[in-house]
This record gives sequence, C-alpha cells and structure tokens, in this order.
Amino acid sequence: MKKTIVIFKRFERFWHWGQALLVLLLILTGLELHGVMNLFGFQQSSTLHHWGGFLWMTIVVLIFTWVFTTGEWKQYVPDKKGIDVVLHYYLYGVFVGEPHPHHMSPDNKFNPLQRIAYLGLLFVLIPVQIATGLIFYFFPELRAAGYIEQIGIVAVIHTFTAYTILAFLIVHLYLITLGAKLSSHLKAMLTGKEVIDE
Repeated sequence: MKKTIVIFKRFERFWHWGQALLVLLLILTGLELHGVMNLFGFQQSSTLHHWGGFLWMTIVVLIFTWVFTTGEWKQYVPDKKGIDVVLHYYLYGVFVGEPHPHHMSPDNKFNPLQRIAYLGLLFVLIPVQIATGLIFYFFPELRAAGYIEQIGIVAVIHTFTAYTILAFLIVHLYLITLGAKLSSHLKAMLTGKEVIDE
C-alpha cells in the first residue's frame, strides 16, 4: 500500500532552491571574472558575485542555525551500514533496473553515500568557499592591518573549491534523474512529499 509523507520541510526547500539559484549565479559570475565567458560584463559580474556571496553566506548561517536547533544535523552523520548495497546500486543496479536500496523517511532522508557527500559539502566545502570569498573581499583591509600579504593561495583554494562544488552539482543533477520516474526526486524537492510503500 502506498502513502504520501512529507520528507522535506518548507524551510529545507527554501534553502535548497535559494542556494541553487545563488550558486548558479556565483558560478556564472565567477567564470566571467576568470575570463571564461562574457555574460554580464566584468564590473557587473564582480558586483553580482559580491552580493551573491553575501546572500549565500546569510542563507548558510540560517541553514546551520536550523540544522543545529532542530536536530537535523543527525541526517548528516555518516553511517557505514548499507554503504556496500548503495555502492552496488550506483555501480551496477541502476543500469539493470534494480530498485534503490535506500527508502527515505523523515528521520532517514539520505543514504550512506549521500550523508558523506552532503557532510563534506555543507560542513567543509561551503564554509571554505565562503571564508576564502570573505578574505578576497576584505583583502585590502586585511593587508593594511598586517594580517595577510598575498592573496595567491586563497585564490587557488577559492577556485579549486568552486570547481569541486560545480562537480558536485553536475553529479547531483544526474542523480536526481534516478527516481521511480525521471522527475520523482525533483518533485519531492518541489513539493516536499514522497510516495512510499507503507
């Protein structure tokens, strides 16, 4: 028997899509600042990149506040139980039509691989990206105060982390197509609801 349950709460969907739009803006403007493309013009890209970065930082602060005050942090704790089955599914099962071995619930949204990936993204890559972005933005003041002399290593870390987040995004977009229907996972993040076997 099938039943519909709420997996992703309204605020989760808000910060997911808010982040998605801001990260897309930051990727586009960042690529333009590196001379890879020409979309807004350098000066406009610089302004949009700065504003987008500060807005992203604001959403991330809200995310961390929500995650730690609601107990949702438990969703990101790595769990080795079942990781072999999930690996088998992604390396083989998905190509031969096997059902996904992980069944979502409000208390267990992510499979073991997702937990590791989201833990690394939310608690390592995003904070590093924001911290290096802040150092970039305030570099003249930091240099004048004697805290930092060169920006080169910060630039390398910021760029490397940006490309890592972009790679995550590409994989993420591919994996959302692996639901029962092509749009199942996307629909779950739009409506918050998932149909499960009772």
